[in-house]
Parts: sequence; C-alpha cells; structure tokens
Amino acid sequence: MLKRRTILKYLGKRHLTWSSVKGALEPPLVSSTFPRYFKAEILQRHSTRPALVSRNESARAHGGPASHNMGVTSHLAWSFSEFDSHINALARGLLRLGVKKGDRVGVLMGNNSAYAMLQWACASIGAILVTINPAYRIQELANVLNLVGVSHLFIVPRIRTSSYLEALVDKFPDLRSSPSGGHIQEPSLPELRNLIVVDNTGQFQYEAERLRFKSWIDWREIIVWDESASEAQLQQAISGSLCKDDVINLQFTRQVPNDGTTGAPKAVSLTHFNLLNNALSIARCMSLSEKDVLCMLNTVNSLPRLVLGNLAAWSHGACIVYPSEIFNPPAIVDAVVQERCTALHGVPTHFLGVLAEVERRRAAGETLDMRQLRTGIAAGSPIPIELMKQLIAKLNLVDLTNAYGMTETSPVSFQTTPADPIVKRVETVGRVQPHVQAKLVDKTGSIVPVGTPGEICVAGYLLQKGYWGDEDQTRAVMRRDADGTLWMHTGDEGVMDEEGYLRSNRIKDIIIRGGENLFPIQIENAILTNPGIEEVAVVAVPDDIYGEVVGAWVVRRAGSSVRREDVRETVRHAMNPQNAPAWVFFVGEDGMQSELPKTASGKVMKHVLREWSRELAAKGVGLVKIGRYTEAGDVI
Repeated sequence: MLKRRTILKYLGKRHLTWSSVKGALEPPLVSSTFPRYFKAEILQRHSTRPALVSRNESARAHGGPASHNMGVTSHLAWSFSEFDSHINALARGLLRLGVKKGDRVGVLMGNNSAYAMLQWACASIGAILVTINPAYRIQELANVLNLVGVSHLFIVPRIRTSSYLEALVDKFPDLRSSPSGGHIQEPSLPELRNLIVVDNTGQFQYEAERLRFKSWIDWREIIVWDESASEAQLQQAISGSLCKDDVINLQFTRQVPNDGTTGAPKAVSLTHFNLLNNALSIARCMSLSEKDVLCMLNTVNSLPRLVLGNLAAWSHGACIVYPSEIFNPPAIVDAVVQERCTALHGVPTHFLGVLAEVERRRAAGETLDMRQLRTGIAAGSPIPIELMKQLIAKLNLVDLTNAYGMTETSPVSFQTTPADPIVKRVETVGRVQPHVQAKLVDKTGSIVPVGTPGEICVAGYLLQKGYWGDEDQTRAVMRRDADGTLWMHTGDEGVMDEEGYLRSNRIKDIIIRGGENLFPIQIENAILTNPGIEEVAVVAVPDDIYGEVVGAWVVRRAGSSVRREDVRETVRHAMNPQNAPAWVFFVGEDGMQSELPKTASGKVMKHVLREWSRELAAKGVGLVKIGRYTEAGDVI
C-alpha cells in the first residue's frame, strides 16, 4: 500500500500553496512486458493459487484436454497455472489463424474467460487488443473497426437485447457469402479478415444457419492445445522480442478536452509500460495481495475492466471472479458470499443495485455474511458520502477507495487509500499516484493557487502514446512545457487542497450560477441525506438571470412521498443556499423518463439529463415554486 508517510514525503511535510504535485518515486517502475511479468512475477509465485472464477461458464467452456478446474464441477475455476495453459493455447491458435505482430484484434463481449485469455494472449505475440464497447450501435461498430483497421474480430452473438452478428449481417449482407478462414471480403470493412464467434448463447450454430451466415469461425476451433506445435516456438520468439513501449491496447474515447463537446471516437494507444505500472499502483492503494478475491461489477467499460480489475488483481496474485456476463445484482451477491470475495469494483449505480439486492434478501430473512469484504474502487463517478456510509455499514467496505483518471492516462492518476479520512475518500479522488506529476492551470497555462479551480494536467509514465492515426488531435491535448515535460491536458477541472487532495469535475458538468462554480457531487451528497431519496443526479439548467441554476433528477425510494420543496430544503440546510435546486425532476413520474439514462458501464449520462432538463424547463415542468431568489439563493 502507498503509505501515508510516503505521500507526505513528496509534499515535503509542508502544506502546498500552489496546485502542483509530484508523486513518490518508490517503489520503482517496472520495465517488463506483459508476458515476461506474467511468467516471472505471477506464475512463479502463484501458480497453484486461484486466478479466475467465471460462474456463468461451464468447467470446460473451451474444450481441449480434461483439466483440474480447481476441483470445481459447476463452473469454470482456474489456477494461474491452468490460466497460463489456456493463454498459451490461444496464443498458438492466434498465430495459426494468421495474427501477426501489430495486428489489431477486436473484442466485443462481456465478462468471460475468453476476454481474459485474449488480454494476455494478444500481448504475448505483439498483437494489439482493441476493446469495443458492446453499447455501440452497428454503424458505430463499423466505424471503429475501420478507424483502427481491425483484421480479426472476436465477438459474442448477443448481450442483453443486442444481437451483434444478426445486425452485422443485416448491415453488411456480403458477409453471408464471404468465405471464412481469413478471406472475408466486405467492401465496407476492408481490413476485416476473420470473424471469430465466442458463443454465449449455445445456439449460434442454428442462428447462423437461419441467417445464412457462413463466414464465422467457432472460437473453440482456433485454440491449439498441442504444446509441441510449431507455433509454440514462434510465440516464444515474438514474446522475447517485445518492448515495454510497444502498443498493446487501443481504447476508444469521445472526449475532446477544452471544448465541452464530444466528437467521433478516438483510439487511445496504450503500452505494456503504461498499463502494467498503472495496475500495480492501483493495487497498492488497495493493499491487494494473493489473499484477495475481486468481484467484478463493471462489465463493459473496457479500461476499468482490463486495468483496475483484471490486471490490478492478477499482478498481485489475487483472484478475479466474474459473477455473470453482464451486471446482475443477484449473481453478484451470490458470488460475494459463496466465493468469499474481499473486493468490489464499480460505479455508484452498481453499488446501489447491490445494496438494494442485499436489503431485499435480508428483509426476506436471508442471512448474508459480507464480513470478508473490505476494499474496492468506486470509479467513473464521484461516490456520494451517504452511499459510502451505507457501503461500510451494510457491505463492510471499510477500505473502499476512490479514483480519478481518464483513458489517455492508463487510466488512474489520483487515488485515495484506506489511510485517508472518510471525508477525503468521498469528497476527493485522493492524491497523485507515484511517478506521476499533476498541476492545475488557468486559461493562460499558469499554475493556480490551492483552493482555486484549474484544468487538471497530468505527466509521467502513464500518458498514452497518442491517438491512433490522429497526430493533430494528439498534439492538441499533449503538449510540452518550457522544461520539456509532456503534459496531458485533460479538459477536466479540479480544485486541490493544501494537502494535495484533488476534487475533480468534468468541466461541462460544473454549474456556473451567477459566475460562481457549483460542484454537483457536493449537492448530490447533501440531497442523499434525505432518507426518502435513493439516487440523484445534479445538472445545470439554463436561467435568464443567473445563466445556470441547479437541477436535480431524483429517484424516490419505494413508498417515499418526498416533494420538490423537500429536496430544495435538504440542500439549503446542508450547504450555501445558492446550491439549492431551482428545478427538481422525479424520475418515472409526471411524464418523466422511467429511469436515469446511463452508459453501458453504469455511469449517469449527464449530457442527456442536461438536454432533458432544458426541454422540461422550457415547459415549466419541475420548477420548485417557492418564490423569488436573492443573489445568495435565499427566498424572498
């Protein structure tokens, strides 16, 4: 764990006056590639320990020779040694399929062992894993495949109501007649050569016949179990030639820093060095060890799954548990209890779902032993303090951490630790990680004093290599200062305190009321102290007088009769009155949408809420009718 005294050391044991920090220089960075680290640090130390439990997959999901499967018959359960055998069998299969060093290998699937295997197998032969968001529509999928030139696509037939292969065939009918085995010929997907199906339905063979779709390859057919195959030597040769700075992963982001908009997806290029060191640093903040068992709540947000989840755990010999392919609170609770999980990762929405399931079961008289839980990461969205209190009281997540980062920084640059006071773990994203520099700057690029908002800029080993094929956009956000230090300009605003703790906000999420910056997470924390409210999202609503005022989207608890005026009063009693919502929208009521709009990874889509708020406010829907406001926000 990154000890508190170590953090204080880099601050020089003095309070900061300017918003500029440098992380500790210990422990040193690791220069290994993925395959070297796996062999030398993971397999050597933990070969017999549990590595992966996938509760929704059969014990022999991939065929091949009989395996021990940790003595489990009901579902897949691998030790690190068995995991290694599957990784190498897949790597040999990829080479036989024609995958070459530098090839882009697309992956579109939820949590399963195939994804876990691909993460390591691609890295071992120098292929670049391209993780694709399952929430993409078919044209978005085609666009990102072409953007980076994916030549081999690994895909499941269906997740939830999305039928990917049927949509592909409908959109690109030439796929039906294309031969398989590296010979796909679809003019709209010129680089695509192989389409490999990981059948998560058990029925795709029949579905393919109905669709007259012949160009697919069964995942199980490409795996080469023969350890003496010629591809084994080729794998070793390629693995030995790899460099820590080779790109091994592409992640898509829509963020366009500083202009407050979103554009076409850009592919963030990440290396062995980026990802491995970030995972190690994340795990140290949680004090992960080989004794830990991490239950993955987040399924489709690819970088948190790959780094914060899989890689952070495995780099320390900890076990990963996939309760289900997609987010499923009943399956998660079952997994936590039965697999004795010690850690949970997710965003606030995920934790709320798990809490609701726990409360439902306990109300029904079920005894749930959650005492082994202790840590995890709440990432992607700030975690409200009331939710943190519930997670500690009801799930025993006493060491839950909070983190800040972005895809372009591998992703985590700031993180709290269990040693931090709880108020710091909910109101801030912690302090800067080791070997990372950070500063907050104004519009002129000058560092701002502590307590003053500024754009978050980050430097160090964790910076992406650049946006794939987009040098102009790379130069726009990654710039060197007068000393030659390369900085990522995140487009996010933060406020740093004198101890180096950071409060972060997406710049477009901050509410500027009459020239004053209001921070949604603080308002959300206040609103959630009302026992009648289960979930809330705060956004800006246009206003003729103040420019913007506070709008709150509220999910009532079952049976609650909380009124708009109650929501406003809750904030007025907890904070300065200008933070009190002028508009309150009750989700699922009065013609409102039935639920908060969320990304596939569970984060609330505030840009959608801003648009809905603008439309509703124009109709006068949601106004808290309590009189006129003074400049301070009080009622007169």
